[in-house]
Amino acid sequence: MWIFGIKGSSGFSASSTAEKVTDGISGSGLTAIVTGATSGIGAETARVLALRGVHVIMTVRNTEKGIKVKETILKQTPDAKVDVMELDLSSMASIRDFAAKYRSTGLPLHVLINNAGVLSPTFKLSKEKIELHFATNHLGHFLLTNLLLETIKTTSNEQKTEGRIINVSSDGHRFAFKRSFSDHINNKTSYSSMNAYGLSKLANILHAKELARLLKEEGVNITANSLHPGLIDTEIFRGYSIFSAIYNRILSYFIKNVSQGAATTCYLALNPKVKGVTGEYFSDSNLAKPSSRARDQELAKELWELSLGLTSSK
Repeated sequence: MWIFGIKGSSGFSASSTAEKVTDGISGSGLTAIVTGATSGIGAETARVLALRGVHVIMTVRNTEKGIKVKETILKQTPDAKVDVMELDLSSMASIRDFAAKYRSTGLPLHVLINNAGVLSPTFKLSKEKIELHFATNHLGHFLLTNLLLETIKTTSNEQKTEGRIINVSSDGHRFAFKRSFSDHINNKTSYSSMNAYGLSKLANILHAKELARLLKEEGVNITANSLHPGLIDTEIFRGYSIFSAIYNRILSYFIKNVSQGAATTCYLALNPKVKGVTGEYFSDSNLAKPSSRARDQELAKELWELSLGLTSSK
């Protein structure tokens, strides 16, 4: 149980749930994509958005698990609009295939929630031979966002609505103790799972920051923000037995439940209080301050160019 309940300027706190921060808000007429929606905060985000009337597209690696989550949502909200589509963010071919299929449906897109993530204790490579954390947590979402950006722009322009792009990052970005992305993402000899995860989460923040700058420069009505969901005991920690030991002794008093963990994502997706807010970092449904490196606009530009290069040729 999360023990801190001090409210910020938004009126919400670390103990606020996803249902609480969207209470009374209608998402009817909106369409949202949620990546990694089979478990944890992704599944809870999909459930709450569907509860608020949003047409939710759950993207999943395992469609069987995705369908079970959909069925659970429909039991609670029989009139919910939920679809399941296959997407493997560690494969650029899968991302391109998904984006093409989505565009072919003719569906609008109001909210893109880049939620899926991996945390691997060992060095692994993606299908394109890129370190798995960076490939999945950042590059996969970078490519997906770019491929769907015109759809979001079209929706925003035609329906006169604000598009929202949300990157689920983490305060784990502070564990990125090596500056260079290009020098360290594929360096097996100096591999550290915490640094690799931290770099990918730092990349999530910088991606949103640079995307927000470019969209503002273009003059389109689309915001891009990132967030820290809080420390949550979800499946992402499988493989870390030490975490379970620490959790049982100490962290259980501080860890959020899944509904609290999904709150900031749902707040950014639907709450009118963040209308027009872009390029920011949120925690506990309030503005927060990331590390100095996460606020480095030049590093954001450098990462953008590196990401373009890595995704354009694969």
